[in-house]
Amino acid sequence: MEFSDAIELIRHPESGNVSRSIWADLGCGSGLFSFALAALLPEGSHIYAIDKNPVSLNKHSKPAQTIIQPQQADFVTQELSLPPLDGILMANSLHYVKDKISCLTKLSTYLKENGAYIIVEYNTETANRWVPYPIRFETLKDMFATLGYTKVNKLREKPSLYGRANLYAAYISR
Repeated sequence: MEFSDAIELIRHPESGNVSRSIWADLGCGSGLFSFALAALLPEGSHIYAIDKNPVSLNKHSKPAQTIIQPQQADFVTQELSLPPLDGILMANSLHYVKDKISCLTKLSTYLKENGAYIIVEYNTETANRWVPYPIRFETLKDMFATLGYTKVNKLREKPSLYGRANLYAAYISR
C-alpha cells in the first residue's frame, strides 16, 4: 500500500480537530500506518509504535512535530508500558488475535474515557495462513457494541492487493 493510500484509509472526522494526542499503533510492522497517523494528528502528538518483533520503522514522510517511539512488546500477552491513550490504531493486527474480546477488554484499559480505536482489517471471515482470525466489519461492530462502544463507523473500504476481500478502516468510540 502506498503511504498516501494509508493516510486516506484511516482519515477520520476527528483528525485535525483535536489538541495534541497520544496514540499506540499495535502490531505496527514497518510503521506505514504509524506514519500515516502522524500525518493526521496535530502538532505535539506522540505515537507508540509497538510490535512483538524488533521494531524497525521504514522512513516515511511524517510531520517533524509528531514523535513516533518504537517499542518491542506483544500486545496480546504482555502488559504494555504506556501512558493513558487517546487512541489505539490496529492496522492488520487484530486478525492475529484469536480471543479478540479478552484482548480488546485489556487494551481498552489503556484508553482515556473518551479514547477511540482505528481498526484496519479485511472484510472477510475466511481464514488463511496470513490472516488466521479475520473479522468482517459487521462482526467487528457487534463485538465492540458488547464492549460498550456506541459508535462504530466504517471510514473507507478499498480493494485488497490480494483480491480476496476488501480492506476496511473503522473508527470506534464510546
